[in-house]
Parts: sequence; C-alpha cells; structure tokens
Amino acid sequence: MHVRVATTALGITTALLAVPACSTDTTPDTTASARTGKPADAVQKATVLSSAVLETRLLDEHDLGSGYQRKPERPAQHADVTVNGCHALSELGGDAATGGTLAFPRKAKTAFTYGGNSSEISEELYSDSANKLSDGIGRIFDAMTGCPTYQVVAGDTPIDMASQKLTAPHGLGDERWSQLLTFSTAGRSSVVKQTAIRDGGLLLVVSGSPALVDRHLEQALTKATAAG
Repeated sequence: MHVRVATTALGITTALLAVPACSTDTTPDTTASARTGKPADAVQKATVLSSAVLETRLLDEHDLGSGYQRKPERPAQHADVTVNGCHALSELGGDAATGGTLAFPRKAKTAFTYGGNSSEISEELYSDSANKLSDGIGRIFDAMTGCPTYQVVAGDTPIDMASQKLTAPHGLGDERWSQLLTFSTAGRSSVVKQTAIRDGGLLLVVSGSPALVDRHLEQALTKATAAG
C-alpha cells in the first residue's frame, strides 16, 4: 500500500488512521451501530459542529498549564510510504491512508511539546453523524491493532512498527478505542499512545507520549463536549 504521509512518527500515525472522505448526503442516518446495536440517530441527536466551533473546543496552553508550547504548523513534507506485513491495512486501499488527518470535512487539530520538546501531545476533533464517525475510526483501529508487527518504509527509511490494543478508560463518551504504537528505526525507538473517544456526533483523538495522553484525555473530552 503506497501512501503520502509526513515523515515524523506522529505524522505517520495519523496518516495511517486516515479514512475516505465522507459523503455529503444529508439523509438521516438510521443504520445500526456495530458497537451499540442502536440506530445512529437514536444515539446521537446533537447538531454537527463546524470546523470553526471545533477550533474553540481544542485544549490550549492555558488549559494544559506550564511547560507546554504549541507546535507551529509547518508545511508537511511528504514521502512515498509503503506498508509491508499488514494485510488488514493493505486491504483498506490507498485512499484509506492518505493525508495527515482523518478525512471528515469538519475538523480541528492542535499539537504541543512538553518539557523542552522531549514529549509531545496532539489533539484532533471531528464532527459528523455518529454512525460515520464510529464506522470510520473503528475500522481503522481494528486494522492497525490486528497487526502486532509490520513495517513502514518512508522514502528510504524503514520503520519497524509494533501495535498493541489497549483498553480505553471506561465511562467516557459513547465509544472508545486505544492503542500503543512503537516506532523503531536506526536503533532508536519511540512509543506513541493513541486514544479515540466518540461522544455523539463528536470524535476526539489524542495522541502522543503515553503519560501526557493519560493526563489530559478527560480534560480534552470535557472541553470538547462543553455546550456553548
């Protein structure tokens, strides 16, 4: 599977989590959720939020406290990427693994470094129908955690990947997904935790150093789902 992704560890992670662009069909979604067994329109009645509103619900430096610095947005440097040894990811096809963020049209993203750039955390928010969010993120997480080990070749750089499915915190949102990814290249390894929570028509994805994800996950969800 050949894709175009940013050549940083977190960039590869989010790129592999990309999903095909969602339909703009406004017909009410009444299909049953695979995880709740309930019609999506019965699970989620909230209005779909715009990207501008999602931006206001992202964590900022004031929320996080001292020691955090926002990472400036830089033009992504893309490289041809091949995923080897993961049939589940390959089956998704090239369109399912392009870009640096999930391909839902309503979205917002931010990222921070902590403690002198030694640790990072990123937050992404998406809004769509409950069923589309559930099916999109669930399908990708299932594929990634279904491959304990595989390899990503970014340009000329081979990156050995190991994935581990985790139990997401109970009691948060309507549905939860979590995984631990280990990137190994040139004798160096880095670990990224990624947790996604769907609450109605809102999807939160927090990625980065495991301790920072655990520390700020509930805080991010509380702000993201706050009314007004």
